[in-house]
Amino acid sequence: MIGFAGLSHLGLVSSIVSAAKGFAVTGFDPDPALCCDINEGRLQISEPGLTELFMSNRSRLRFSDDSRSLAECGVVYVSADVPTDAAGHIDLRPIRSLISKVTCAAPSATIVVLSQVPPGFTRPLAEQTSPGCPHDRFFYQVETLIFGRAVDRAMHPERIIVGSANPDSALPAEYSSFLDSFGCPVFVMRYESAELAKISINLFLAASVSVTNTLAELCEAVDADWMEIAPALKLDARIGQHAYLTPGLGIGGGNLERDLTTVLQLAAGKGTDAQVVQAFINNSTHRCHWAARAVRHALGEQWREKTIAVWGIAYKPETSSTKNSPALKLIKSLEGIRVKAYDPQARVSASQPGVTVTSSPLDACQDADVLAVMTPWAEFSRVDIGNIRQAMKGRIVVDPFAVLDSARLRAEGFSYMRLGAPSVV
Repeated sequence: MIGFAGLSHLGLVSSIVSAAKGFAVTGFDPDPALCCDINEGRLQISEPGLTELFMSNRSRLRFSDDSRSLAECGVVYVSADVPTDAAGHIDLRPIRSLISKVTCAAPSATIVVLSQVPPGFTRPLAEQTSPGCPHDRFFYQVETLIFGRAVDRAMHPERIIVGSANPDSALPAEYSSFLDSFGCPVFVMRYESAELAKISINLFLAASVSVTNTLAELCEAVDADWMEIAPALKLDARIGQHAYLTPGLGIGGGNLERDLTTVLQLAAGKGTDAQVVQAFINNSTHRCHWAARAVRHALGEQWREKTIAVWGIAYKPETSSTKNSPALKLIKSLEGIRVKAYDPQARVSASQPGVTVTSSPLDACQDADVLAVMTPWAEFSRVDIGNIRQAMKGRIVVDPFAVLDSARLRAEGFSYMRLGAPSVV
């Protein structure tokens, strides 16, 4: 039996996917209301295919707010979220407390830390909890969660990275058997290497995001089009077809910011140079205000007297998460302007001054001076441009991710702005 302690986004998705792989699964969380909701099929999170996967594997799943429910598990994953503040600093106290509960409740289980922790976390924890033989019990495993693609990523990981006290020793049989069910390479390395591997992945992604955003902004200034350049780059073997070359509004979601902050702290403490990481953060801060700059430029000095329709509140499609949402940053940057917002899943507080939450994209457009498409939900691309024109008072569309048909917008007389291209007026 496989256990998961901490029914966060990561823990819930991982537990359901493990049941889909054929394993009996016990999920533990100290929140009784959360466990009750999950047991009754109210999953609290939105991921494509997750509810269907839960229902088809319901017989292998049980969830409890009693840590003693983990006693029968041979492997227990610690899968709670690690809280971070607005600057990306992490608080490890809740995860330490949860691990303490797990070690007491499942004294013979293999314990795998799946939560994101900084390098140097697992080894002292293992040595303190299991002195003399930490490799017998404690491991760290790199999580691969991507909001909006969590089920697919959990079901089909490219590889699994495991941190161990002794990488030369075989993994415990039940843990090894569980990992084998995913049919992908398993890399076993030192605790610290595995912990840093996760951060390394995110920093390479942050580098791609930062370089792409820098060049996309230059495209806007010199009348080039990044969408024309990116396909050519992907055919360069040194860059590759899977390179992240999509312009964005800074580094969002929380995980990348956390890892950038962690590297800065580690570098400061160890005396290494990390100025390039600070440059990534600076570029992200600049880029996240792109939409606000575009709106202010388009509306002129009287922008506070206007109304903006905002499509999309979630920080990315196929999720309800709003942490570091570009839309919320836009609304905050344009404080004083009237906002009419719509999102299929995420919610913005209707109590925020000047913000009206609507029930459809066209309702948000009614009498708006500008439309900002801040999350690339597929349903937005299906809204008829003619209907948008009829609903809006103004003729300005800020569409950073190119969700709408630019040619049709131009034909209808709209001014159009997107990332990585010159504005069309």
